[in-house]
Amino acid sequence: MKSLWKIRCTGACLLLAGSAAAQEIPDSNRVRDLREVRIFAPRPVREISPGQTLQGAQLQRLGAQSVADAIRYFSGLQIKDYGGVGGLKTVDVRGMGTNHTAVFYDGIQLGNAQNGQIDLGKFSMDNMQAVSLYNGQKSNTFQPAKDYSASAAIYLTPLRPEFRDGKNYLLKGIVKTGSFSLLNPAVLYHQKLGKRTALSLNTEYVYAGGQYKFRYRKVNGYDTTAMRKNGDVNAFRAEASLHGSMPSGDWSTRVYFYDSERGLPGFVVNGVFGHTDRQWDRNFFWQGQFRKDIAKRYSVLVNAKYANDYTRYVASDPTWLLIDNTYRQQEAYVSVAQQYTIKPWWTAGLSADYQYNLLNASLKNFSYPRRHTVLGALSSSVTLPRFNAQAALLATLMNESVRLNSASGPKRELTPSLVLSWQPVKNEDFRLRGFYKNIFRMPTFNDLYYTEIGNSRLDPEYTIQYDAGFTWNRPRPGKVLENIFLEADAYYNEVTGKIVAMPTVSQFRWTMVNLGFVKIHGLDVRAGATALICNQVRIAARMSYTFQQARDWTDPQDSFYGDQIVYLPRHAGSLIASLDYGDWGLNYSQLYTGERYNAKRNIPENYMQPWYTSDLSLRRVVRVRKTEVTLTAQVNNLFNQFYDVVISYPMPGRNYKAVLAVQL
Repeated sequence: MKSLWKIRCTGACLLLAGSAAAQEIPDSNRVRDLREVRIFAPRPVREISPGQTLQGAQLQRLGAQSVADAIRYFSGLQIKDYGGVGGLKTVDVRGMGTNHTAVFYDGIQLGNAQNGQIDLGKFSMDNMQAVSLYNGQKSNTFQPAKDYSASAAIYLTPLRPEFRDGKNYLLKGIVKTGSFSLLNPAVLYHQKLGKRTALSLNTEYVYAGGQYKFRYRKVNGYDTTAMRKNGDVNAFRAEASLHGSMPSGDWSTRVYFYDSERGLPGFVVNGVFGHTDRQWDRNFFWQGQFRKDIAKRYSVLVNAKYANDYTRYVASDPTWLLIDNTYRQQEAYVSVAQQYTIKPWWTAGLSADYQYNLLNASLKNFSYPRRHTVLGALSSSVTLPRFNAQAALLATLMNESVRLNSASGPKRELTPSLVLSWQPVKNEDFRLRGFYKNIFRMPTFNDLYYTEIGNSRLDPEYTIQYDAGFTWNRPRPGKVLENIFLEADAYYNEVTGKIVAMPTVSQFRWTMVNLGFVKIHGLDVRAGATALICNQVRIAARMSYTFQQARDWTDPQDSFYGDQIVYLPRHAGSLIASLDYGDWGLNYSQLYTGERYNAKRNIPENYMQPWYTSDLSLRRVVRVRKTEVTLTAQVNNLFNQFYDVVISYPMPGRNYKAVLAVQL
């Protein structure tokens, strides 16, 4: 935002310049008009209700291999992991299902129109600045319409170039090795190209054999230890981005490429675990962003993206027919968001997005669907000293066409949302907050058009969300206990028209139908503290707890009517504790997942015992002139717990990792 300061000084006065330097005026009796100073910076974005965030040093201490490993520590969130190193990793927030969570990378949504699932195991932590989770939506008026279109959102923020100590470049090399024959080198390079422009390059290679011991129980037999196979991963990722600033604005552009071959370890049932399924993925996207304060009160944000994804799946088990399917997706997206400041405390936003998706496949009689989506969002936000509110209305228009078979009908929807925050006591950092949101998720191309399973007459799944809670934060500068915070949210969600697979004329032919109705009651609690014992010893801890009661109320005639839905624990929690002493760092983290059921009926035969895992890491930083070397040793699943996140997909026991990072 462009500002104009004109300052009159009497006596000892500070001359404010754009560089924030201060000079003393020697003559205390003079009155002087100072020259005009112009300061250029983008207008800040205001959030009414911030989400859960892990960033910077917190992410590094966790030693997470991928984004999926890191976000497990958020409350209200469950990761579905289908088998360790090579298995698919998806996320479920507050029991609403994987497809109700949007994932944004550098501000633009990652798409998968085919099945709606984003594999979070593909995104490394070596190039990540912050990871955030928002229930409902990000609460500001200056954002694309896409940001309003999901029940929950995860934002992945890659590292942006920063230069210190007068340097105009940064070079960092990282090598990880350990259990499962892991070899994971990565290189990060930042280069300043000019006063306002910088380049970022990041490449990574991952190889893991994926073999590990696991334990399973035979029917009418004893526990047996076996070796998990076909879980290997061979993947390469490369990213390049340009970042620039301008008077009252900034811009960026990014190219991303990912190529992998992996084995799919599959399920383990009755001693059968010799799966040979393979999957190849090749993902490419380009995206760009432009943000500018056009006038004192008017700002514009433009986003654009093109993505091209290829997947090949081969199942060559000799007891089954050979399957060799390929899928090709393309996506084009453009968005224009506008914000107008009516008053310093009152803003309005208007966003319009267009997205085009297509899917081709090698399946017989495939429909070859094409989807056109137009989104429009109107929002308004009020920011007062002790009260904040945002209201938004999202319009969704969607049309589809197919080359074969019949297309799904057009969709027209209006969905509102409201976010509130209130500070009851003026001098206390205690806030009450809440939100209401009505939103839906469109059926995926697989739901609608998959051969002999899809149903082009499907309606969207609708969710209604209610949330009420509080946040309390107490900074204590100069005290031993530096900071303490506590947050709690109670929520109620409904999912109607839930899409489920049902058999038709035989057990070998299924179709997708809108049948499900789920009610979800829950409580999220988060707390943390930081203590400075002396100048060199700092202790920090944060914990989260989630209670969820998510019941299926679809049909009173069902034997599972009123039962907890599949794989959702009633109780779950996490703990992260760290101790820093000079150049040494010790980190302990624990995850707990309570009892669950692996099928719709909550009966003893479907019961899954609680499980927990503990991870421990020790870090040492060595500085030699301008070079910084970081050595890290990790022990994951410290107590060698044998458990399944998804039934018959056993997870690794105790495993180890060593990390060497050199930064110039």
